[in-house]
Amino acid sequence: MSAPLVSPDLSVVIPSYNSAPWLPSTLTALRGAIDRAGVAAEVIVVDDGSTDDTVAVLRGWQDDSVVPVTVLSQPNAGRFEARRSGLEAASASTVMLLDSRVLIEADSLARIWGEAQDGVRVWNAHIETDPAAPLVGRFWDVPTRLFWGHYLRRPRAMVLTAENFDSAPKGTTLLLAPRDLLTEAFHHAAPTVASTLVSDDTKILRWVAENHGIRIDPRFSAVYRPRTTVRGFLGHARDRGTLFVDSYAGTTPARSAILLGLAVAPIVVLGLLTSLVLRGRASVALAILAAGGLTAAAPAILAAVQRTPRRSVLAYLTYIVPFAGPFWAGIVRGIFVHRSAFSPSSKEPTP
Repeated sequence: MSAPLVSPDLSVVIPSYNSAPWLPSTLTALRGAIDRAGVAAEVIVVDDGSTDDTVAVLRGWQDDSVVPVTVLSQPNAGRFEARRSGLEAASASTVMLLDSRVLIEADSLARIWGEAQDGVRVWNAHIETDPAAPLVGRFWDVPTRLFWGHYLRRPRAMVLTAENFDSAPKGTTLLLAPRDLLTEAFHHAAPTVASTLVSDDTKILRWVAENHGIRIDPRFSAVYRPRTTVRGFLGHARDRGTLFVDSYAGTTPARSAILLGLAVAPIVVLGLLTSLVLRGRASVALAILAAGGLTAAAPAILAAVQRTPRRSVLAYLTYIVPFAGPFWAGIVRGIFVHRSAFSPSSKEPTP
């Protein structure tokens, strides 16, 4: 392991699980951004129980003069714990969380570094999906446009607070903040169940927004490289469902009701369809199926109206049916695992 900088200005924490193919280009882009900003930085890669050659790939970076890399290895525990481990090892007062498959834009850090030191404390990057991603990698463009189209049609600098938290896309994909503030946020969002079954960023960001505000700014930007195989995409869909529940259960009564409705609706519809067919009313069952298909396709239609790229719309229409099953299973699992969040007492303040 390389010797740490005497007093780095910035600690970059990168959680990594089987990311050997992406890490070299991620670190190359990071090195360029750090160099342009003229910032003394340390990089901490937390290898979260990878089974590929991640450690071997990182050996050549441990003595890099611009971004010397320290590698921490731990049993697989999910990104929340990987980030928390990196945060505990960070020595700078400012930390940047960066995902292993993200290419930071070359001038991003240089553009905001001065403001980050003098005023605005927390910066959330504007993230674009890699335009070269395969079709399956564009699936999330449609849901993203559906939820945050108002922002994405005209990206602009804004501050997220408790009141407007859901008005723009955000995440810990690329996030710059004071180390002490992040440490406190991770403490408040600490999981009470297996860390692989909890949201790795929404609760953290919600606490930060409520207590300090988060600036999202297109000047601070990066490109995200999504999963490239259908198997990987579908394998992650179940986890997405569980983390979706953890992110929103208990935040409002309406959201909790929607989550419970999403879990129950397929069972009710299946029972209804079975009953109709057994009673000789197959035409009605087919009409209900057709209505369900139109409902599932509606986000793609709305996204097309909002001028979402055609490949993104095609990706959604291609994969929404195979995605729906594992995502629903994840929601059901999430409701069971995070059932305490649906109780009114779960909103009592933590001492």
